[in-house]
Amino acid sequence: MKRRQFIQYAGLGTGAIMMPSILLGNNISAEALLNPGMDVLIKKNMADVALNTAKSAGATYADARIGRYLNQYVFTREDKVQNVVNTESFGIGIRVIVSGTWGFASTNTVTEDGIKIATLQAVAIAKANSRIQKDPVKLAPVAAYGETSWKTPIVKDFKDVPVSEKVDLLLTANAAAMNNGADYINSGLFMVNEQKYFASTEGSYIDQDIHRIWPTFDVTAIDKKTNKFKSRQALSAPMGMGYEYLDGLDSEKIAGPGGIQLYRNSYDMVEDATAAAKQAKEKLTAKSVDAGKYDLVLEPNHLGLTIHESVGHPLELDRVLGYEANYAGTSFATLEKLNSKNFKYGSDIVNLVADKTHPNSLGNVGYDDEGVKTKKWDLVRKGILTNFQAIRDQVHMIGQNESHGCCYAQSWNDVQFQRMPNVSLEAGTEKYSVDEMIKDVKKGIYIAGRGSFSIDQQRYNFQFGGTLFYEIKDGKIVGMLEDVAYQSNTQEFWNSCAKICDKDDYRFMGSFFDGKGQPSQISAVSHGSSTTRFNGVKVINTGRSI
Repeated sequence: MKRRQFIQYAGLGTGAIMMPSILLGNNISAEALLNPGMDVLIKKNMADVALNTAKSAGATYADARIGRYLNQYVFTREDKVQNVVNTESFGIGIRVIVSGTWGFASTNTVTEDGIKIATLQAVAIAKANSRIQKDPVKLAPVAAYGETSWKTPIVKDFKDVPVSEKVDLLLTANAAAMNNGADYINSGLFMVNEQKYFASTEGSYIDQDIHRIWPTFDVTAIDKKTNKFKSRQALSAPMGMGYEYLDGLDSEKIAGPGGIQLYRNSYDMVEDATAAAKQAKEKLTAKSVDAGKYDLVLEPNHLGLTIHESVGHPLELDRVLGYEANYAGTSFATLEKLNSKNFKYGSDIVNLVADKTHPNSLGNVGYDDEGVKTKKWDLVRKGILTNFQAIRDQVHMIGQNESHGCCYAQSWNDVQFQRMPNVSLEAGTEKYSVDEMIKDVKKGIYIAGRGSFSIDQQRYNFQFGGTLFYEIKDGKIVGMLEDVAYQSNTQEFWNSCAKICDKDDYRFMGSFFDGKGQPSQISAVSHGSSTTRFNGVKVINTGRSI
């Protein structure tokens, strides 16, 4: 990559933190995104070249993934467009088992000769690895699905929407924020289309067309007298949807405490930017929290991040087994805790599920990247740890014989491995609203939106902030708070879970760029929940020195 390109991308404001995804692929025009790509019959023929070559070279198993990855990112600041980025990446990755050992190679030369060369490289790598492999790879059985397909059920493809319309939306949201007291605003649209074809020697030929979208912004207000500033992030959730997410055609809004507007199924960016400017100004004069124990009422867009870090990551089986120790630690949720009555992950009302089938979620696909049909399964049931997240070559380690369907690679030139599915907290079964929950709190804090966080290498001790904080006294919201963060450990926190609102409040939070592995890969994942109360949690003041 050229230095000039790096500087250009690094100056994208909100886009700077998304560097890995931006750099995947070649820059193309917006019109080139509409190219239909390789015909599915040709993909099958090319995949068969890889599979047949692998078998001829001694592979007992092989799979091929032909991928076309399309990205469009639009960035603005105040009344200016900062950048429009369109990228395309196309190639094939081949994974083989030879002598009981994995080998992988990839190429963007998607021709018969190019595929044969890459496949033989994968076989050679497997043979070299087999010299030091102690135990042979054991694959859980999987059905052969023949020729099949799956597509995100979108209404409007982002590629069909003119860039000018997307820019107009962002600049209109920016203007709304500036007209309501904001001093600065960065905004962006992240749109992704993954066109993936999977084939294996077990008889599956699976064509998938996957769409994701994330509108976001960050608003800042400044007190000119003190130069103090406060920011408010968007309350949007990235979704596995098309551009209809921004049309408001299926709008379902949920009024939150303190005048917060929350969204489900669609997102009103202009309305949220307007509220963000007002709330950023209000934060400038908000009361600083008094440290102590509080009952926390956590809104789904906030709670999702806590679920991600304290449930999603620690229940990845490769992390439990120590394979991720060098990158981001291991897990406190070790194997002997599985189904143990002596270990309570959470209170009796805590039911946490993994699910790659939920419509509109980021993790929703028909099949994972090793051809396993996706599903839903329990992780924690009535507070008891009942399962982990595992793929075909892992499940035998926990005495199971069926993959959970959560294998994923960020691109055709990356080897697939276990990635977090959607991990969610089930809604309460009794009719119970947010207003009723707040009425039941004598001393508490309502928290909405994600913020900074820290968690240790075993995903146990943690600290979480948020976007908006409101004090609850004697069952009522009495004003905005600032400088709030709560501290706990995973087991203590989930055992303090006292009440969960019903399905009418159920919404998703998402992570568009979740990192894992060496070399690092990113994936997208959602976390669903209803507003939930946790009793007696330690809150610190982040604005005061200790």
